[in-house]
Amino acid sequence: MSAAHRPPAGPGGLGGLPPPLAGAPAGLRGRAGLPAAGGGAGTPAAPARRGSRVRRGLSPWPLLCLLLWAAACRPPAPPTPTPEPLVPTPPPDALSPLPVATATLPDVPPRGRERFGVGVPVGRITDYPVERLGIGWYLNWQVVVDPPRPGGVEFWQMVRVSEEGVRPEAGTLRAAAQANPGSVWLIGNEPDVAWQDGVTPARYAEAYHDLYLLLKAADPGARVAIGGVSQPTPLRLAYLEQVLAAYRERYGTPMPVDIWNVHAFLLREERDSWGVGIPPGLEWEAGLLFEVQEHDDLEAFREGIWRFRRWMARQGEREKPLAVTEYGILMPAAYGFDAARVQRFLYGTWDFFLTASDPEVGDPADGGRLVQWWCWYSLADTVYPTGNLVDPVTKAPTPLGAAWAAYRPPGERLGR
Repeated sequence: MSAAHRPPAGPGGLGGLPPPLAGAPAGLRGRAGLPAAGGGAGTPAAPARRGSRVRRGLSPWPLLCLLLWAAACRPPAPPTPTPEPLVPTPPPDALSPLPVATATLPDVPPRGRERFGVGVPVGRITDYPVERLGIGWYLNWQVVVDPPRPGGVEFWQMVRVSEEGVRPEAGTLRAAAQANPGSVWLIGNEPDVAWQDGVTPARYAEAYHDLYLLLKAADPGARVAIGGVSQPTPLRLAYLEQVLAAYRERYGTPMPVDIWNVHAFLLREERDSWGVGIPPGLEWEAGLLFEVQEHDDLEAFREGIWRFRRWMARQGEREKPLAVTEYGILMPAAYGFDAARVQRFLYGTWDFFLTASDPEVGDPADGGRLVQWWCWYSLADTVYPTGNLVDPVTKAPTPLGAAWAAYRPPGERLGR
């Protein structure tokens, strides 16, 4: 959901937001991708008006002659401009044949604040007082050769993919991998969402294969993570199963994944509706039909993470770490998501991340814990400000940012 890769404003709103609810302040309508009053998803369009017909009994020839004369006098139309591709960067350079890729497992699971990450969609992380928040790592949906690391925070790289190619080009990827040995590399951002990276399972498998080999050749210690689908639902798991099948069919080996990755939003899955739609290449009409007020449903949130971990175990990937690299509250306060409600959701997810474990499906290197890292959306955003930890203008912590810094794990709150 990065600022640079949000869907265009349209009938369904921006970033999967639903139409305004009744009683929403008028100032919100038509802003930040919300449809203007009287329009938006769910509002039937007026029927198209047909052109006037020539009445019976009158000859059509005078009118036809007039139209032909007008067309002959009209100046030629200018050529239609060539649309700019979504990702104009060419694919990586051809790669020399390399041995079959083998996943690399992290040696030591993260500890304490190393698990806590944030997304930085606006500006640079050095613009904000992150050391006061106790952040362990961050991402900004880009590849950066020399990323700032205030207070020693870790930076996670992200390569963007599309049907046309990848971004950035291969030379930049090699330089960044060599300059930042051992970094985590996320391959794509929500490849299951049309207005994010939006690629078919076959195309994603191809891009992942080439990028995995490129990054490992530049830095054998690179930790490569699969791109996070938007939410851990049965529909998105079906998309991932097609990715894995396409990879095996094309390359004759299982896809090597160092770190599994998923986003954990609660958004509607339906064609031509608000939410995250249907993944490219899948013929489903609908998946889970979350309503607006279920956007912070902690039970549904926990169920999704358990679902994903059980799915990993069925794929034989149970021993791999799992990162939730994007989640939070996208709905505006006008929909009922005030600061207290968002804080309850934030604390509830952290309590779950820190305590949920299972010896059958969790990471055995991390005591069976289900999730090893998580990333809140976001540090500071101007389009989706509900979850802001810092004010993007004043750079001062928000009440939610203060709550972030004040959080104590469940054991500490109980005096253990």
